[in-house]
Amino acid sequence: MNKTIHWLHGFIPKPTAINNLERLRACSGALFGILLTGLVARWLYGATAPLPLLVAPMGASAVLLFALPSSPLAQPWALIGGNLVSAALGVTCAQWINDPMLAASLAVAASIGAMMVLRCVHPPSGAVALTAVLGGPLIHAEGYRFVLAPIGINSLLLLAVALIFNNLTKHVYPHRVIEHGNTHRTADRQSNERLGFTSTDLDYVLTQYNQILDVSRDDLESLLIQTEMHAYRRRFGEITCADIMSRDVISVEFSTDLQHAWELLHRHNIKALPVIDPARRVIGIVTLVDFMQHAGLDRYQNFATKMRQFLRHVGRAHSEQPEVIGQIMTPVVHTAFDSMHITELVDLFSHKGLRHIPIINAEHHLVGMVTNSDLVAGLYRGRLGDMDQ
Repeated sequence: MNKTIHWLHGFIPKPTAINNLERLRACSGALFGILLTGLVARWLYGATAPLPLLVAPMGASAVLLFALPSSPLAQPWALIGGNLVSAALGVTCAQWINDPMLAASLAVAASIGAMMVLRCVHPPSGAVALTAVLGGPLIHAEGYRFVLAPIGINSLLLLAVALIFNNLTKHVYPHRVIEHGNTHRTADRQSNERLGFTSTDLDYVLTQYNQILDVSRDDLESLLIQTEMHAYRRRFGEITCADIMSRDVISVEFSTDLQHAWELLHRHNIKALPVIDPARRVIGIVTLVDFMQHAGLDRYQNFATKMRQFLRHVGRAHSEQPEVIGQIMTPVVHTAFDSMHITELVDLFSHKGLRHIPIINAEHHLVGMVTNSDLVAGLYRGRLGDMDQ
């Protein structure tokens, strides 16, 4: 009896870990997608067209495109390739096989096989193949034109809406694979892979699993890394950026003279200066590398001479040579809040190749700076505390 109850319990779906706003976003996307696809199709065919303006499988495609936009099953090639290939196979089976049940079965089976080979698996495409066989005399009369209209046109219109809607609602579509190459261009693995699991480990496990996953490989890898970091954070307790940051931060403003900024770097033996506005909001960062690049120091020859020439005031009203920090700073700055856990900095340092991260408070005012060595010290302290427990 207990085994039966346990078996039946497996049919109860687990709750999805998304909030109501995401649910509303998915529903709204499907609403706009189907509505606009139907309206444009009616404008193209005319309201009295004998063919359906919308085919039923588009409803299933909308579920994937708007509710699961990062899924491999919802990507543009999966939608277009899967639907067109399945429609063509469905029409072929309908024309060559007299028994509709046999034709329908072969059409769906052949579609699955073709989609796997062409790497465009899209579940609603199975319904497209079925529609081509069982759709009735009007669809049969169209022959292979059915592949282009309504299937091709419906698919393209729905894809166009998905491209616009998903990106407007901050869901990157089509899903892009993020390559985490070695920032030093060597054969070594990324620093975060040298002790944890590697991409090769994940590939091996996925090969052994031998099933299609409804999640992209890079998303799965990212989720596993985030799980590791969350477990690390739970074990080590709350160590925030405020606990490890330098508070007496040497900073400059947009109009700070280059000579003065250079002297600050040398006097305090530091390699970066955050650039702030009068309200102490971070607007940029300047490093030794910025000075060297703008001074033309691509080779370590005549360093002192070139740097003196670069720092010297031109004295003319108009000059192409930079004279203030704002002209050489990097305006795009990765910052972190003082309340963030230090484990959230690991990705910035290891994947982004950063060496210095300005720390800001809730009002976005500069309150500190964290370097690689600060993070290492914080992680070491957390490890010692974990061992003492």
